[in-house]
Amino acid sequence: MPLFVEELTKAVLESGDRALTLAASPSPVLSIPATLHASLIARLDRLGPIAKEVAQIGAVLGREFGYDLIEPVAQRPSVELKAGLDALTEAGLVFCRGVAPHSSYLFKHALVQDAAYSTLLRARRQQLHACVAAVLERDFDNFVEVQPEILAHHLTAAGDFERAVDQWRKAGERAAERSAHLEAIRHFDHGLAALAALPEGAARDEREISLQLARGLSLFTAEGYSSAGAAEAYGRARELAELQGDPQQLFMAVYGLWQSANGAGRIRDCRRLSNRLQQLTVGKADDDLLLEAYHSAWATCLFAGEPVTAREHSAAGRRLYDPERHRSHRLLYGGHDPGVCAGKVAAQAYWLLGWPDKASFLDGEALALAEHVAHPFSLLDALLFTIMLRLDRGEPRLALQQLQAAEALAAEQRLGFNFEPRFLRGAILSAQGAYEEGSACLREGLASRLGGKRFRLYGLARLADALVRQGEWSHACRDDRGAKSATRNRSPAVGGGSSSP
Repeated sequence: MPLFVEELTKAVLESGDRALTLAASPSPVLSIPATLHASLIARLDRLGPIAKEVAQIGAVLGREFGYDLIEPVAQRPSVELKAGLDALTEAGLVFCRGVAPHSSYLFKHALVQDAAYSTLLRARRQQLHACVAAVLERDFDNFVEVQPEILAHHLTAAGDFERAVDQWRKAGERAAERSAHLEAIRHFDHGLAALAALPEGAARDEREISLQLARGLSLFTAEGYSSAGAAEAYGRARELAELQGDPQQLFMAVYGLWQSANGAGRIRDCRRLSNRLQQLTVGKADDDLLLEAYHSAWATCLFAGEPVTAREHSAAGRRLYDPERHRSHRLLYGGHDPGVCAGKVAAQAYWLLGWPDKASFLDGEALALAEHVAHPFSLLDALLFTIMLRLDRGEPRLALQQLQAAEALAAEQRLGFNFEPRFLRGAILSAQGAYEEGSACLREGLASRLGGKRFRLYGLARLADALVRQGEWSHACRDDRGAKSATRNRSPAVGGGSSSP
């Protein structure tokens, strides 16, 4: 390990006896540390108590820290603080940029920071973290507003778990707002870990419900609607919301469970949960909840093979929807915009009912709205439904362009697909005459985890179509029987109307 070799060499050179250093045989005078950790601690000890304490405080602050933060935390005369920092810099343990008091410092390696941090007793460590948290809140409020996870970290390490949980939730919500859902999930997980240290009671349950609801939404976005973690989070939120009696939180939890059932293609569960959502809006003059109750109904009906009812519910939802007023819904319900969803479902319903021009018009409106609201997950969802419609209209070239755009968006924004993209690519290849390649792509999609979810029947129908185009009638009929068998347990395929054999 290069750092270990370097540190051992410095330890020997710092012994001061060049003759011993160059000796051909080992000398009992030299004490060579057995580990890198021991070597780093030995070097810190040799720098003296002031430099060591400054290193410890710096280690609490992080791998990189500024003079403006370490000064109020260290509470030492500036002469002593600068001397300690200079000693660490000269020893090569810390790199300095700028001149104090406008300087910043970086530990040479994360292991150097770890070594300094490990020498702190637990009580002193908590005291320093509490001091850092207080200084951040007092002097760096703008920084804390932008990066609440930094304050959350110090509050957690200080043992102030109640405030830490609130900051972890805030950090997760901030990350989710900018579509950084993987980071958001980590923040929510930290919040749940800190929550375990709080005493049981209504206040703790209230905090957990908020964390679980937010975590479930980010899991939907990062992993897709079939995420098992999201279903677990919403299930726990509903359990606690039932006890708490909060109607808003209960509605959100049930909606999350509905979305999870929809992602898995469990139509009977979708129907039951959608009915529950509609019951929760009875007697309440709350158009926001009513919109989302319609939201669950239009999707449930579409995938249950009821395009007329799906069209009616989506039309009711579109009448209630306002892009600005309901902007926050994508961060509360299912991770996508309800107006975009209503438009794309209405387009599919009209297509299935034999209104191709109306379907194309509504699909274009939904895609334009997704681009206008500039919400990545909503745009991805809209693109996938548009691709299905392009295939049904016999426009594989345009479908391929939009599939490439969808895949690029998912990779760039780290989004989870709710639809197996190989179903679409395979259908496009088949429509372009590459039947064997298309069939292989469709089979790969059917064998995947996502291929076993709600759009499996779409994949089976497209594979049967590709096989018919190749003249493989017997194989096509076998796959068609598989589709009919799956229909008894899942939902009918959406799309695929114009190109079915």
